[in-house]
Amino acid sequence: MKTTAFTQRHIDLGAKMVPFAGYNMPVEYVGINEEHNTVRNGVGVFDVSHMGEIWVKGENALPFLQYVTSNDVSVLYPGKVQYTCFPNGKGGIVDDLLVYCIDSVTYLLVVNAANTDKDWAHLCEYAPKFGLTVGKELYNASDEICQLAIQGPKALEVMQKICDQNVVDMEYYTFKKLNLGGIKDVILSTTGYTGAGGCEVYAANEDADKLWEAVFAAGEEFGIRPIGLGARDTLRLEMGFCLYGNDIDDTTSPLEAGLGWATKFNDVKGDFLDKEYLLAQKAEGLKRKLVGFELVDKGVPRHGYPVCDAEGNEIGQVTSGTMSPSMKKPVGMAYVATPYNKVDSEIFINVRGRLLKAKVVKTPFYKK
Repeated sequence: MKTTAFTQRHIDLGAKMVPFAGYNMPVEYVGINEEHNTVRNGVGVFDVSHMGEIWVKGENALPFLQYVTSNDVSVLYPGKVQYTCFPNGKGGIVDDLLVYCIDSVTYLLVVNAANTDKDWAHLCEYAPKFGLTVGKELYNASDEICQLAIQGPKALEVMQKICDQNVVDMEYYTFKKLNLGGIKDVILSTTGYTGAGGCEVYAANEDADKLWEAVFAAGEEFGIRPIGLGARDTLRLEMGFCLYGNDIDDTTSPLEAGLGWATKFNDVKGDFLDKEYLLAQKAEGLKRKLVGFELVDKGVPRHGYPVCDAEGNEIGQVTSGTMSPSMKKPVGMAYVATPYNKVDSEIFINVRGRLLKAKVVKTPFYKK
C-alpha cells in the first residue's frame, strides 16, 4: 500500500486509517460529524496528496487538451483553473479533473487518485497524435508532489499569515505561485471539494513537513484541525459535487451527470472525443439524469439502493447518500429515468425492501 508524505503524521495523531485508492489514508480523527462541522464553520486540513498531477507542455498542449477534455481549454489564462472531464470515446467518463493554466504552453492536470494510472494510459494513447513525447511534453509528476486542502470560511485568513502575496481576495478557481511558510514556488489555488471556501496547496514532497508545520502553526488561533476523508465525502455531497466511481464513471455521460456546463460544442473548442455522440444524445434527449433528492420518510439512502416509482417499478439507482451533518436531513443523488427527474417529482428509495418516499430537489443541498 502506498503512503503520502503525511501518512506518519496521521498515524501519530491517532487517525483511523483505511486503504483508499491504493493509499493508506485517514478516514477520520475524532468523528465525521465533528470534523464536517469544523470545516463548515472554521478551518480544517485534508491530506489529498494521493491525487494525481500530470504536466502537459509545448506548442501542441492546447490542441491536445481540447481533444481529450470536454470543456473549452482555450478560455483559460495564466492563473486560471477549469473543471472538466475526460470523455472515454464510448460515451462515458474516464475521469473528472482540474486543468491549471500555467502559461499558453504549460498546463497542470489534477486527477483523481484511483484513476491516475488509467488517466495516464488514456493520455498516452492520444499524445502521439499531437506530437507529444511521453515523459517529456507529457509528464506524470504524481509521486513527486504533496497536496493539502485547507478548507473552511477561515482558511484563506489562515493562509494569508504565511503567504508572501495577497490570497484572501483571490477569485474562485484561480491560483498563484508564491512563497508559503518559507517554501518557494508553492501553487495555491482557490479550489476545493467542500463548498466551504478555502484553497488547495501543492508543494514538492521534500517540503511536506515544513508545509504541514507552517499551516497548522498559522491556524492554531482559529482552531485548525486535520480532517479525514469521511467528512470530505459528506461535505462534497451536501454541495451536490460528483464523486468518480459513485456518481460518474465509464458508463455515464457528462450530459447525464449534469455536467453540460463543462461540455462545450463551440467552434473554438472544435472536435473532441465523443463530440458526435454527445451532440446526438443532446438532440435526442436524455433518458436518465443525475438528480438530488431528500428523503421524506425516515431512513438513510446509500449507494446502490434502487429508486422506484409509486408502484415499486425500478426507475433508477442511488449513487451517493448520507444523513447531512449540516442540515440533519437524509439526502442523496441518483440517476433517475425521464420524466421522474424534474424538481419536486415524487420518487421512492428501496431501503432493504421498504419503499421510502423522497422528492427530487435542486442542488446544492446545503446553502449558506
